[in-house]
Amino acid sequence: METMQLHRGRLIDHIHLVVRDLPASKRFYQAVLHALQLPMGGEGDDYFWADELFVSSAQSESAQGHLTGRHHLAFQAQDEAMVKAFHEAAIAHGGKDNGAHGPRNYHPGYYAAFALDPDGNNIEAVYHGPARRSAPSVQVDF
Repeated sequence: METMQLHRGRLIDHIHLVVRDLPASKRFYQAVLHALQLPMGGEGDDYFWADELFVSSAQSESAQGHLTGRHHLAFQAQDEAMVKAFHEAAIAHGGKDNGAHGPRNYHPGYYAAFALDPDGNNIEAVYHGPARRSAPSVQVDF
């Protein structure tokens, strides 16, 4: 597996989802990532990946025969239109509606949509709006 760019200093390095039906998951994730203008990174016989997301079958060496449980993943979107496109792509490619696109009361400007992927993972696209575009960097000393 090759990487496009190594990012240091992030809280999460990557997440691995182990799925029952790899082709169904691949169709779903290709569609939603395309709607979010994110490229697929690569694939093999029993896996595919995009940026920090790695998805494999239970038969892959890294999965060791076990499915992962239900997860919630939130992808960042550039604007509200991209959130809507994500939701439409998710539903059209095997996902189930889990919350139509619209504002949420999480913080001012939070606009999101939710869909369940073929394995029941709650996948979200969120645009934080102009009120939350950038937050100041904070250093914490331990």
